[in-house]
Amino acid sequence: MLAEGGVDHVRVEPLARRLRVTKGGFYWHFKDRAELLATMLGHWRDGRVAVIARHVMPEAGEDAEAVLRRLLARYLDHPNPRGVAIEMAVRDWARHDATAAAAVAEVDRARLAHVAPLFEALGATAGEARARARLFYAYVFGQNLLTPGHDDPAEAARVSERITTILLGRRGMA
Repeated sequence: MLAEGGVDHVRVEPLARRLRVTKGGFYWHFKDRAELLATMLGHWRDGRVAVIARHVMPEAGEDAEAVLRRLLARYLDHPNPRGVAIEMAVRDWARHDATAAAAVAEVDRARLAHVAPLFEALGATAGEARARARLFYAYVFGQNLLTPGHDDPAEAARVSERITTILLGRRGMA
């Protein structure tokens, strides 16, 4: 329900109906809607932090560049529409809720803290690595906001590779 309509769409009665439980059954698990929302937010936060920690672990023979390329491919070539919708809903929620904003900030800090060292391994200074990590996530999230499937696939692949080259700090590719 969060993915479908944002936090305002998460309501006890419709949720209970969808799950085919009584309102009493819902209240057996959660004291109230606020507890449900806090639980959802904690689950989202903890899940995102765990996922990025897992995703940045090098696979056999991977260097930092290969990890970054794999991350970009994971996020951009095989997007999870439901995951993207939940991410955007939580970020929208964070615009008007301090608790949600703190959870988003924690996830963002974890993401940046895990990706910045990869850029340092490519020779970037600590400050440049932090900036490239921000650009990395701005690119990933920005691409998810663009309408998919309207570009020529070959041109889209060339643009994606050029952006990757810029992010990785590689020179000489036009």
